[in-house]
Amino acid sequence: MKFLFTLVFISITLVAQENIKDSIVKIYTVAKIPNYNIPWNSKLRQASGSGSIINGNRILTNAHVVANETFIEVKRYGATKRYEAEVEFISHQVDLAILKVKDESFFKGTKSLELGSLPKIQQKITVYGFPMGGNALSVTTGVVSRVEHTRYVHSGELFLAIQIDAAINPGSSGGPAISDDKIVGVVMQQIKKSQNIGYLVPAEIIKHFLQDIQDGKCDGFAHLGLATQKMENKALRTLYKMPNELSGVKVMDISQKSPSYKFLKDGDILLSIDGHNIENDGSVEFMPEQFTSLIYYVDKKQVGESVELEILRDAKITKADVKLSNTADDDLLVDTLEHDTMPRYFIFGGYVFTPLTRNLLIHSRSNLLKLREAAGKWATPQKDEAVILLRVLADESNRGDHKFSLWMIDELNGKKFKDFREFKKMIEESKDRFIVLKNEDGVEVAIDRDKARSVESKILRRYSIKSSASE
Repeated sequence: MKFLFTLVFISITLVAQENIKDSIVKIYTVAKIPNYNIPWNSKLRQASGSGSIINGNRILTNAHVVANETFIEVKRYGATKRYEAEVEFISHQVDLAILKVKDESFFKGTKSLELGSLPKIQQKITVYGFPMGGNALSVTTGVVSRVEHTRYVHSGELFLAIQIDAAINPGSSGGPAISDDKIVGVVMQQIKKSQNIGYLVPAEIIKHFLQDIQDGKCDGFAHLGLATQKMENKALRTLYKMPNELSGVKVMDISQKSPSYKFLKDGDILLSIDGHNIENDGSVEFMPEQFTSLIYYVDKKQVGESVELEILRDAKITKADVKLSNTADDDLLVDTLEHDTMPRYFIFGGYVFTPLTRNLLIHSRSNLLKLREAAGKWATPQKDEAVILLRVLADESNRGDHKFSLWMIDELNGKKFKDFREFKKMIEESKDRFIVLKNEDGVEVAIDRDKARSVESKILRRYSIKSSASE
């Protein structure tokens, strides 16, 4: 009888696995890859990834699988025909995307996979996908090693992630991680040169994304717009009149554009968030005896909702309800990593100008301190974007400036500017004979306005550039 039960159990398990396999999709993409060092250039790249069919005849995958795409095709497990697809919704923040297949017959006979809950440590999971090294579906098993906030490579932002020890490789991205026949995560990234250390976007984040797009647009994940310091040092706690029984973190910097700016000030101690105690190291308990970043309780809210903060100020405890209306890009001077867009640039007399982006910092591998410092600053109502002189296209008219590159610009003819658009407009509308650019150290670049305009078409032809500015 026991033997019969075992056979029945194995049979049920195999059937369940086959049903899951029928819902796994291979994704083929052609993408236009920008060149941030030469912003008028790009290249095409073909790649593949994985996905799964979920409710509503939709395919769930990673944003990085379909980022910058120009053409997408999908193929079901056990089939050979490819179907054209398109991105319906995408969140580069949390590396998730929803694809829509143009021919609905693609879904005939399929069953959508359901979303599960946050798995526990050492819980067994099975990962499905189409990694490099073959064309057939790959199925690997492992356990959950950690659940904590991790930096998502695709956006550079911190979000909750699941670390697993199941083998994953390029091409597995976007595939589902299954436990108890439900999706508990989507394969996202791995640590190179490591032994089976991979990361999943948790079902909790996926559910937030799916709820967000119900109104037809993706608002993203909210951002508090503040920096904090741990309060583990006894002297520091005494300085801020913090009793031993309390724990929390000190507010040390706030974005002027953040809604938090109206309620908080430097030196405030954040004691709790939405009723959850904040530890002295900035962590909160999100599962029994498991801790992660306090922003966990911000990430649970949709943009437009509010979060309650308990604050210690001048030895008195107060509370504030902060409406979460901003994302990180609203608060930062240099936005998070951008995708699905070509770099912006403007050429004037061979001088190439562009906004400072994190993509440029990565692609140029720049170690220039001023650029790195700018990437860590908040935006303000007066300064929403940093502008740099990317390079100088050599010509007799700009002799002496050919070595300028990745040079931060702070003033134009003695005036500040808010962003790249305003900077470009100031040059185009200037009536002065010289355009004088200046950095905070006092170094100046002077451009003869009339001469720069007269040589523009010649320089563009010489360097095979079609336009003096991006679209």
